[in-house]
Amino acid sequence: MKRPLPPLNALRAFEAAGRLGSFKDAAAELHVTHGAISQQVRLLEEWFGASLFDAA
Repeated sequence: MKRPLPPLNALRAFEAAGRLGSFKDAAAELHVTHGAISQQVRLLEEWFGASLFDAA
């Protein structure tokens, strides 16, 4: 059985945050709040069952 695709908005938030290196900059680019980016990344982390960013 095929596993469904991850949520598109979460992928979009993750891609922007990774490319820009900042949740704040990703939020500005996507016209959402910093908290919205954080929630979407957390959703994606739960979906994959792994941490996606290393808080250095």
